[in-house]
Amino acid sequence: MAAHETSYTSFTRYLAAKKSVDDRALNQHVWDSLQQCLHERDERAQSPLAVVEIGGGTGAMVERALARGLFSTAHYTLVDAMPDNIAAASEQLPLWAAAHGFHMEEGAEPATYRITGGGAWRSDLTLRLQAADCFDFAAQPARHHQYDLLIAHAFLDLVDAPRALQRLRPLLRPHALLYLTINFDGATLLEPVVDAAFDALIETLYHETMDRRVVNGQPSGDSRTGRHLFAHLRRAGVEVLDAGSSDWVVFAGSRGYPLDEAYFLHFIIETIHGALRHHAGLDPERFVAWVQTRHAQIERGELVYIAHQLDFLGRIDMDLRLL
Repeated sequence: MAAHETSYTSFTRYLAAKKSVDDRALNQHVWDSLQQCLHERDERAQSPLAVVEIGGGTGAMVERALARGLFSTAHYTLVDAMPDNIAAASEQLPLWAAAHGFHMEEGAEPATYRITGGGAWRSDLTLRLQAADCFDFAAQPARHHQYDLLIAHAFLDLVDAPRALQRLRPLLRPHALLYLTINFDGATLLEPVVDAAFDALIETLYHETMDRRVVNGQPSGDSRTGRHLFAHLRRAGVEVLDAGSSDWVVFAGSRGYPLDEAYFLHFIIETIHGALRHHAGLDPERFVAWVQTRHAQIERGELVYIAHQLDFLGRIDMDLRLL
């Protein structure tokens, strides 16, 4: 098992590998609703759209927004707590832009860029990459009421969502939009079955680690974040404009798993392994054998992985009180 423990630990590679998984998973109806809201704003606004993405990783959402023509003119600030992710974004985005018909040049200030072009979309994006804790970023008075759109992708299920919404809301202007995607919602499915009862126990205990996770003395996670966000958003003064499922579904075709999605699966199995390796409720040898079996299934192109998640589009409702 030692090889597996050391071979699938690159979080930056995991983020790159899951981009294609996320591309399939993101709810198209919610995306279309976001695009329609932004189009309506463009028709009446006098200034470029101001976007902040928290936990933006290596810039996958920037690429996605440009490729799909989400906005024509915007100022986009990507915030991530991991400097390695920001460094990867600064290296990868110029390569992606050049390969997809965009022109990307460095701005006058450090870690700022301008991205233009894109064929029919004709985007003009000013991008700032910032390595910072998103809550520290949100606490800066100079950042308050500066943004028209907040994006949080695969983020809110890793924190205490109600508290996070309260701490992030000061960033937003009146009637700003929130695009909150890939929020885990209580189902981790792995096929084929290894041992039905043992598989179910592992799923239950794995979800419990999410519910009990504490970071810096604060609750940090919820295995049913997706369904709970309806109430969390309402209490935070956010009207839910649209919502829909965004399930991860990963399987191998006749040519194996797409792109680098085998690595994505190995990383998921190692995440489960890391979360439960010392759990008193699991027989250690039996669990190690289960992990080895799952890795072997990936190598043979047999493993099917499904995770249930929800996407949300919300808007600040000035008539609701932030609790």
